[in-house]
Amino acid sequence: MTIVITYTTKKIVVKFSTFNKEKHIHVKWEEKVSEKGVRQLPQAESGADVPRTSTHPPTAQLSYCERKKIRPGYLEQSCQPKPSQSRQERSTSTSTSRLTQDHPWLLTERLVVKPDQLIKRRGKLGLVGVNLDLNGVKEWLKPRLMKETMVGKAKGTLKNFLIEPFVPHQQEEEFYVCIYAAREGDYVLFHHEGGVDVGDVDAKAQKLLIGVDEKISEDQVKKELLTKGPNDKKAVLASFIVGLFNLYENLFFTYLEINPLVVTKDGVYVLDMAAKIDATADYICKSKWGDVEFPPPFGREAYPEEAYIADLDAKSGASLKLTLLNPRGRIWTMVAGGGASVVYSDTICDLGGVNELANYGEYSGAPSEQQTYDYAKTILSLMTREKHPDGKVLIIGGSIANFTNVAATFKGIVRAIKDYQGPLKEHEVTIFVRRGGPNYQEGLRVMGEVGKTTGIPIHVFGTETHMTAIVGMALGHRPIPNQPPVAAHTANFLLNSSSSTSTPTSRRKGPSENKAKVEGSPAKKVKAGAPVTKASTLFTKHTKALVWGMQTRAVQGMLDFDYVCSRDEPSVSALIYPFTGDHKQKFYWGHKEILIPVYKNMSDAMKKHPDVDVLITFASLRSAFESTMETMQYPQIRTIAIIAEGIPEAHTRKIIKTADEKGVTLIGPATVGGIKPGCFKIGNTGGMLDNILASKLYRPGSVAYVSRSGGMSNELNNIISRTTDGVFEGVAIGGDRYPGSVFTDHVLRYQDTPGVKMIVVLGEIGGTEEYKICKAIKQGRITKPVVCWCIGTCATMFSSEVQFGHAGACANQASETAVAKNKALKEAGAHVPRSFDELGEIIKSVYDDLVSKGVIQPAEEVPPPTVPMDYSWARELGLIRKPASFMTSICDERGQELLYAGMPITEVFKTEIGLGGTLGLLWFQRRLPKYACQFIEMCLMGDRFGGALDAAAKQFSHAFDSGMLPMEFVNKMKKDGKLIMGIGHRVKSINNPDMRVQILKDFVKQSFPASQLLDYALEVEKITTSKKPNLILNVDGLIGVAFVDLLRTCGVFTRDEADEFVEIGALNGIFVLGRSMGFIGHYLDQKRLKQGLSMCCRDAMSSDMHVIIYLVTTTTSHNQ
Repeated sequence: MTIVITYTTKKIVVKFSTFNKEKHIHVKWEEKVSEKGVRQLPQAESGADVPRTSTHPPTAQLSYCERKKIRPGYLEQSCQPKPSQSRQERSTSTSTSRLTQDHPWLLTERLVVKPDQLIKRRGKLGLVGVNLDLNGVKEWLKPRLMKETMVGKAKGTLKNFLIEPFVPHQQEEEFYVCIYAAREGDYVLFHHEGGVDVGDVDAKAQKLLIGVDEKISEDQVKKELLTKGPNDKKAVLASFIVGLFNLYENLFFTYLEINPLVVTKDGVYVLDMAAKIDATADYICKSKWGDVEFPPPFGREAYPEEAYIADLDAKSGASLKLTLLNPRGRIWTMVAGGGASVVYSDTICDLGGVNELANYGEYSGAPSEQQTYDYAKTILSLMTREKHPDGKVLIIGGSIANFTNVAATFKGIVRAIKDYQGPLKEHEVTIFVRRGGPNYQEGLRVMGEVGKTTGIPIHVFGTETHMTAIVGMALGHRPIPNQPPVAAHTANFLLNSSSSTSTPTSRRKGPSENKAKVEGSPAKKVKAGAPVTKASTLFTKHTKALVWGMQTRAVQGMLDFDYVCSRDEPSVSALIYPFTGDHKQKFYWGHKEILIPVYKNMSDAMKKHPDVDVLITFASLRSAFESTMETMQYPQIRTIAIIAEGIPEAHTRKIIKTADEKGVTLIGPATVGGIKPGCFKIGNTGGMLDNILASKLYRPGSVAYVSRSGGMSNELNNIISRTTDGVFEGVAIGGDRYPGSVFTDHVLRYQDTPGVKMIVVLGEIGGTEEYKICKAIKQGRITKPVVCWCIGTCATMFSSEVQFGHAGACANQASETAVAKNKALKEAGAHVPRSFDELGEIIKSVYDDLVSKGVIQPAEEVPPPTVPMDYSWARELGLIRKPASFMTSICDERGQELLYAGMPITEVFKTEIGLGGTLGLLWFQRRLPKYACQFIEMCLMGDRFGGALDAAAKQFSHAFDSGMLPMEFVNKMKKDGKLIMGIGHRVKSINNPDMRVQILKDFVKQSFPASQLLDYALEVEKITTSKKPNLILNVDGLIGVAFVDLLRTCGVFTRDEADEFVEIGALNGIFVLGRSMGFIGHYLDQKRLKQGLSMCCRDAMSSDMHVIIYLVTTTTSHNQ
């Protein structure tokens, strides 16, 4: 991203790329300082690498300038190079000629040139050319432009260079300034000696903390930061630093480093800058930032497929990520969940697959079938472009989903596999699948079936298999077992062995009885003026909550959990939804229906439910900050769970500060929540009832855990239930850089909770919170056994930086790596496995030891009460069937795209069949010829119709089909005393013909293959007009008989089908639709003229409505 601290600077960016297999120089003119903003804080270019001789021109002022590029255009020259010149040299000289014309200062000023590709320490690497003329710049570029270069472990090609003016200055005029964000505020660093040899600035620099919501002042800067700065420059530096900090805050930077900052008698100059922005603030700063580009780190190319997935992600409420590491690799992954995706990458690297790992990515947040299909086909397309001698493997893995319908997402993957079955077999791809969650059995079944039908080897496993076991199978480190039988569907978990549907009167016997006495009381109300402390017990069997947002599925899941835990009352007291008025919402409590109030205003909900002490907010990332800050105005709320992902870090820090001041415990943001078995669960935590029962979350165990990842927390539920007596409490603190509560907040609570006998922590790369656990263990503050593993160990094995699924999963220094933290935890005395693969074994070993010592006494299991399955979910699982109240065969809305008579709606638009063609699909279930579509549209035009379309069609067709002569037909109708429908007009006559009839008749004669019934009707007209001039074939009659000709002769209906449409009254639809269009026009016209509708108009509209109701009723009766 190019965001600016602008000093009206001159700069040329020379960019070398490949275009149509020919090499060209791309030139961009920019009026600003280059700065690379990297999404969720990957490493940016370090400013501590540029010699003091690189500079910007004088007359500097601190300001912000929206990104603006003036592009002279690509200099694509068609002339042939001279024999003695390479094509690259020719292109370079041509580009230089163009540049000097546009920017003559290149010929008069001394210059600096350097690569602009997120490379650190360019000066020490010899990648800065200083004090050169233009010829010197060209010579300096020759050995470097488009040449591979090693920077650390990363190998990349130098493509982008900056050319800047050179301004000389003295060493003592260079300074170092850096601002970076931390949980407690923003640190400002200043060192009086800047430049390439600045060294360890953390140790050398003066440091000033500006707390959250605090302001910076020049006096403060002078006193705290400029103690060693030159006296004659303190005023200028203080003013600059204050202005810089304000810009940093206003534009949501998270890191901003200037080195060197040069201050001379002529002004202040930013010679080089590195910065990071908080991409989640895009909705706030879009107009200030302009178009933001997030370049890949040096050594990794940007691929169009990555951009495609990023675009899908931006347009979806789900999360879709893709990073290509090695497109030629043989190991590909398609993993559900941000935390799980890191675990799978770790395991692949642990088992020696780092050099063959092709990609990192994840899909999560309940993507639709179409989104999953688009994601999967992208992966399959990439992996089938180049063969590998050993074949390839695709790992479709994931933890146990909390709310994603696994079968629905797998349908998208299955579609992609079917589309790519040929290339997959050609490239010898073997697929390994492991997944759990709602309806996972059906998902695994369809995945297994596609393997059988396509011949692709697909090995399918469910929750009975450890999450990462398929990695060992895929890499040949463990045998592939015979696939165990799994339940046919989720409902098997819901069928209790007990025949009773009543709630058991007694619960588990053993330690849990004592726990209830300790923790069974609600949170105490906070008295005004009393010291604020956070509750050590967040949830009990009496906890009551408010839910912000109309999340009916999550609320129903909480109520089902309450019921199966034998709570006396539902845990949800009310919902808050600002977008509707106060009302009540229906939910199920076990077998019966209950009503839960919904409030428009939070204040009303708080007043009417004073016993509530928990709020769960499903507010969007844009409104979560305001709603959470409003919540903390009410002292009764002691715990807030923030589900939203993508809240700007500056907002999150303000929320944390306020929560600390008020003694409120935060869970989240970017979390699924937490669960306390037998007591309370937040939203979708723990998944649906099948997983609640399978993981024994309806009653407390002895193990408490804390995790960052929501999906991995559900996996921990599974692991702990299989290796111990179950979970006592579990919290997912969220994957953001600044979670509302940290690991130690919960670990220390668990330490102080008698019912918790051992603690499990699943940490991850990024941050230093795990070191607080180390310190607490060493100091004896934590005495209970702690099993801990930090995911993200693969990061140190990659040659270039990878931003993992969680925003906070990024190490900014060596101590933040997962490897370093795992080592420190083990040295402190925590139980640390060698890999995530061994986590379950370590947990079981520690648990068994506690049981053998008598610390844990496993209790006898008591079956939970059964909870009826919702109708919608039972139907999803295919367990029930119900006669349709209304059946239709003309459209289908069940798939990813609406179908009209089997034709996708996008095709309806693309083929431009118009209104007539659309009516053909909906009314007649056929794709009609073009002339038929035109005829329908013509029939809809006109000032009035009668209502005799169907009657005319029936009378004339019956007479014609029975062989009556026109005269015989007229005489019979007269003898029977019946009017001939479609004959006669009040105004028009044979001498004053109706031009609509004439136009339609001419069109039919010219366009229809045959018009037998129309010809017959015209013969009848000759007879009737001979008696009276106004007994003409009117527009109703013509349309009626012509439609019969159309149906019988257009070639898309059988004779029986054509006659059936006439008999069921289909042609009256033309009358109703035409009248409706006209009356809508009249209605809008009267409104526009501010006139009331006339009585006759209202009566006519009412009459038409009766016709419409009649048609709908008739159609329904025929389709039931």
